Amino acid sequence: MGIDAVNMFDVLSGAIWTMLVVALPILLVAMTVGLVIGILQTATSLQEQTLIFIPKILAVFLFIVLVGPWMAEKILVMTREILGQLERFIQ
Repeated sequence: MGIDAVNMFDVLSGAIWTMLVVALPILLVAMTVGLVIGILQTATSLQEQTLIFIPKILAVFLFIVLVGPWMAEKILVMTREILGQLERFIQ
């Protein structure tokens, strides 16, 4: 009585969905900071390519500190779900 392809697909799609939900806010913060700094660079005619990295790194770091517990909880729920079904996967 092993796991069928439909159940495995459900687990994999749930894992991919969790990954997207956790990663998307971080990517949006990085993209928004990059866009704002790009607009400021264009407006001031300051074309230094390395200027964008420090604010983007700081914004992403602060966002992860603020939203990290929520992200960890999402990953933990998915991990518990997968490990809870582990005996079905190995039969």
